[in-house]
Amino acid sequence: MGRKSLSSVDTAWLRMEEPANLMMITGVLVFGAPMDRERLNATLQKHVLRFDRFRQRIVWPAFGTPYWEENPDFDLNYHVQLAVLPPPGDKAALQDLASLLASTQLDPSRPLWQFHLIEQYGEGCALICRLHHCIGDGLALVHVLLSATDTEPGTPWPVTEPQTKSRRRPGPLSKLLRPARVAAGITRQVTGTMLEQVHEVRADPARALDPVHTGARGAAALARLLLLWPDRRTIFKGPLHVRKRAAWSASLPLADIKLIGGELGGTVNDVLLTAMSGALRRYLLARGETVEGLNFRAIVPVDLRKPGTAEELGNKFGLVFLSLPVGMVDPGQRLHELRRRMDALKDSLEAPVAYGILNTIGRLPQAMQDIVVAIFGLKGTAVMTNVIGPGEELYLAGAPLESLMFWVPQSGRLGLGVSILSYNGQVWLGTITDAGLVPDPDSIVSAFHAEFNELLEEARGARDTQDHQGAATEPEEIPQAGELLQKARRVSVADEPARAPESCRALTQSGARCKNRPRPGSDFCHIHQDWQG
Repeated sequence: MGRKSLSSVDTAWLRMEEPANLMMITGVLVFGAPMDRERLNATLQKHVLRFDRFRQRIVWPAFGTPYWEENPDFDLNYHVQLAVLPPPGDKAALQDLASLLASTQLDPSRPLWQFHLIEQYGEGCALICRLHHCIGDGLALVHVLLSATDTEPGTPWPVTEPQTKSRRRPGPLSKLLRPARVAAGITRQVTGTMLEQVHEVRADPARALDPVHTGARGAAALARLLLLWPDRRTIFKGPLHVRKRAAWSASLPLADIKLIGGELGGTVNDVLLTAMSGALRRYLLARGETVEGLNFRAIVPVDLRKPGTAEELGNKFGLVFLSLPVGMVDPGQRLHELRRRMDALKDSLEAPVAYGILNTIGRLPQAMQDIVVAIFGLKGTAVMTNVIGPGEELYLAGAPLESLMFWVPQSGRLGLGVSILSYNGQVWLGTITDAGLVPDPDSIVSAFHAEFNELLEEARGARDTQDHQGAATEPEEIPQAGELLQKARRVSVADEPARAPESCRALTQSGARCKNRPRPGSDFCHIHQDWQG
C-alpha cells in the first residue's frame, strides 16, 4: 500500500487537535449478553480492517501535507483492549470511564482508533469506541462500525480472509443503513439544485466561496457566516480544561416523539432540539444565569455525500449555525420558533459554503488556521448532531446491541456537545462537556427528560381535546368542526370561498379560538400560518 496524502478537510480536523479539546469521536455501545473478545477481534478483522485507514498511521513530513502510511507494527490487540469498571459497575461508573477515555489522547504513532471492551456490565457487556475525526466523519464511522453487525443472533464466527486491494462490496446492512443522515434532518429536504452545487463543490471546494458559481444564495450564506456576531457569554463558554464529562439519557420511545410532532407540529428533530433548548434554559436558571431573550447557536453538521457513498471514509460534511430559542418559556411556542429557524436553514447554502471554508483552512499554515477556527468558535456555544440509526435490533460478535451513543468533537474550542441517536424504535440523547465549565452534564440530561415530558403531556392533551370535540359534535356538524381542527393541526383541506375573517381561524392549545388578526390573503395569523405546510 502506497502513501496517500490527507485531504485538506481531513488535515484541518487533524490540526485542530488540542490537549483540552481532542478531535475524537467517542461512542458507547451497551449489549444484552457477554461478548467473546476473540470473536470481536475476528469480526473487526473481517469487517473493519478492510478499510485501509484502520491499519494506517499518519506521518508528518518536514515539508508538505501529512499522509497515510501502512503501520508495519500493527497489533489488533493494542486497538482492542479489556477494561474493568470500579464497583458497583453501574451506569455512573460507565459514564466516568467514558469521560476519562474521551479526555485521553490517542497514540499518534499508531492508527488513530481504539476499542475498550468491558466484559461485565449489567447482564451483558459494553464497548467504548474512540476514533479520530481525521479518519472520517460521524456518519462514515458509525456506518463502518454498524457494517460489522448482524441482523440475526446465530451467525457463525467470521472467517478472516487475507487483506486484498479488491473493490469493497456493500455489506448485508448496506440497505438498512442507507437512510442514515447526520444533522437535523436537513439533508433530506434540500433542493436538487443545492445538491448539484454541493457535489460540484466537493470536486472543487474553492467554488463554494465563489459567488459567481453559487449565485446570490451562496453569497448570502457566506456573508451570514462571516458576519455572525459572537454568541452571548454564558457558563457554557470559557477557557477549556483537559477533562471531559459524558452523560446520556434513558431511552425515549420514538412513537412518543412522533406523537408530539404530529400534534404540536414539527419533525422528530425539531421536538428533540426543543426539549434540549428547554433543558439548557433550566440548567442556566438553576445556576443564577439570566435567560430572558437568550439565543445561542448550535453548530450542526450536515451530510454532503452523494447517495450510496456512506462507506467512504473522510470528512464530507458542512456546518450550519442554528440559533436555539433558549429564552422562550413556553415549550409549544419554542417548538414553532425552532421549526421556523430550521426551515430557513434548509433553504440556504450555508452547509456547502462551510465545507469550502474547512477545505480552505486545511491548506493554510497552522497559525492562520488556529485564528480562523477561534473566530468561528466564538459564533457558537455547542455542537449538536443527529444520527438516524437502524430501525431493527442488531448483533455484534453474537451479542445483542441494546443501546448506543456517539459524540463528535467540540471543534472551535467549545465546551458543550449534544448528540441525538435513534435505534430500534428508541432515541437517546447524550451530552459531553468540559468538566471545568459544566461538571454535571447529568443535570442537563435530567432537565431534558422534564422538558420532554412537558411536551408529551401537552401533545396528549391536544390529542384528547381533538378526540373529545370530535365525539361531542352532532353528525351534521362534524364536517365543519373537523375542517377547523384539521387546519389547526396542519392538515390541508379544500379552499373555502374567499373572505376576510376578523380573527385567525386556528384553535389555540387550550381549545379557544385564536384572537390574532390573520395575515393578508390568509385565514391564519403569522403564528398559525406555518401549520398549513
